[in-house]
Amino acid sequence: MKSPATKSLIIFDGECNLCNGVVGWLLKFAPADLFEFVAYQSPRGQHILRDNNRPTDSLDTVILIDNNVLHTHSDGFLKIVSKIPKWQRVAALLAFIPRMLRDFVYRTASRNRVRWFGTSSSCTINFK
Repeated sequence: MKSPATKSLIIFDGECNLCNGVVGWLLKFAPADLFEFVAYQSPRGQHILRDNNRPTDSLDTVILIDNNVLHTHSDGFLKIVSKIPKWQRVAALLAFIPRMLRDFVYRTASRNRVRWFGTSSSCTINFK
């Protein structure tokens, strides 16, 4: 089992229903020792964002920190999906789509996620 220090870290919007749904899906399908999840609203999430010179007042992308490298937008999402054994082929196929097009779709969904999916007063995980 990986220690928390070696797990890939996912920072997400803990108030977004879409984000919470994706985290719930990852908790169900990803190996338990693969990811650590942190809501950006949590004290730890705020600290990590500040340390990486990212805005702390809102989050427009999921952030994956893997081996001290920060991945965002469609690249971050595909890297997350590619770590799940049963989904590696899907991620590999989606990676053939040009990044400009992938990021356009990702940014459109990100801008509209609250309008399309709403917000939640509770988070999939407990804030640490």
